[in-house]
Amino acid sequence: MPTPSIHNDRPPGSQDGSRPCHARPGQTDAMRQSRKILVYKGDLLPYSETFIREQVRMLVRWHGVLVGERLLPAGLPLDELDVRLVGFRNRLLHRLARASTRLATLPPNKLARLRAERAQLLHVHFGTDAYLIWPVARQLDLPVLVTLHGYDIHTDRQWWESGRGGFVLRGYPKGLLAIARDPRVHFIAVSRAIKKRAIEVGIPAGKISVNHIGVDTRRFVPGGLPLAQRNEVLFVGRLVEKKGCQYLIEAFSQVQERFPEARLVIVGNGPQKPRLRALAQQLGVRVEFAGSLSPGEVCERLHRARVFCLPSITASNGDAEGLGIVLLEAQAAGVPVITSARGGADEGIVHGSTGFAHAEKDVAALRDGLAALLGNDELAARFGAGGRKHMVENMDIRDCVARLETIYDRHASTYQPVAHSHALEPEERGSAA
Repeated sequence: MPTPSIHNDRPPGSQDGSRPCHARPGQTDAMRQSRKILVYKGDLLPYSETFIREQVRMLVRWHGVLVGERLLPAGLPLDELDVRLVGFRNRLLHRLARASTRLATLPPNKLARLRAERAQLLHVHFGTDAYLIWPVARQLDLPVLVTLHGYDIHTDRQWWESGRGGFVLRGYPKGLLAIARDPRVHFIAVSRAIKKRAIEVGIPAGKISVNHIGVDTRRFVPGGLPLAQRNEVLFVGRLVEKKGCQYLIEAFSQVQERFPEARLVIVGNGPQKPRLRALAQQLGVRVEFAGSLSPGEVCERLHRARVFCLPSITASNGDAEGLGIVLLEAQAAGVPVITSARGGADEGIVHGSTGFAHAEKDVAALRDGLAALLGNDELAARFGAGGRKHMVENMDIRDCVARLETIYDRHASTYQPVAHSHALEPEERGSAA
């Protein structure tokens, strides 16, 4: 079988295949180039992972190079970033490479191209991606940071091992713990709830730092009509089990007669969409299924929303919300929020000040929260202002990235290279023999 190649897409005017780096205001060339980090995500990049691009863009003291296996055809624009592609352009070969033990042995000249970046760190987003890229990470012999986002740590072990997450990921639970034993590896949890879960599955607490993704409070700002003149209840997310959208439809059906001007707007697509449409029709709910929207269009929808709801639940396979970036975006835009998301309810909002938190699947509590915010202009305005203040003071992405760079500094300075570190056995990789 062919081995993966490393190649760069060359934009006009580029001699080395790199893409021009986005410069933050006040960021000098010397600051950007002083220390380099490789930021890895296999597929570059779905719109749902905009936060990865924004983290790299916001780096000040470190220069981020985004590394992946392939560019998604309808993915995020990455023109402002340095991008390196490691893998096959052909989708079939890409899948075969992931299932092959050959992934463990990049040809020397290909590996040399990554080493030529002279990076000090490798930062991998999602535990699943760390598992798949681990053989190459070991060859690079860099200190490694792995960010855990949600499904990659919450999903039950049995689900992975049954192959329902894909043949190549059957060994992921064992493999992740093997990776955690390596002295060069440290983890970042995007919420305290995720750190708690990571400890439960066996990752030592001392190897996990908590750092929120944050929200760009200069981009997500209050706007549009005053809250008192708005009538939309907004949901944004993939239409999958863990998002709990059915409970929002049920709750809205119980308040719409009291608030005949209100309507429900559901942004996003997913496998549950037909079922949710049928439920809304059965209950007679006034709802717009808006489909997938760009980040800019989501901003516009937030400026028309009276309330934002994220009624997340724990899915049947254990998957659960990590924090819910869209919760932060809504509050930054001055919109009151209602949520049952694990991390969001505990860390993403301030119950009674920026919105309401409730237990999973509690339709009555969700109904009462909707009624309170739809029926009380002063309360909605107070929660909206409180949410904006909370985001600016505690969740601005620039502050979160500054803390991330401190983690980079610490991990880069404490790791000592080892000649022979623990290697995953073939069955732990879940690869084909």
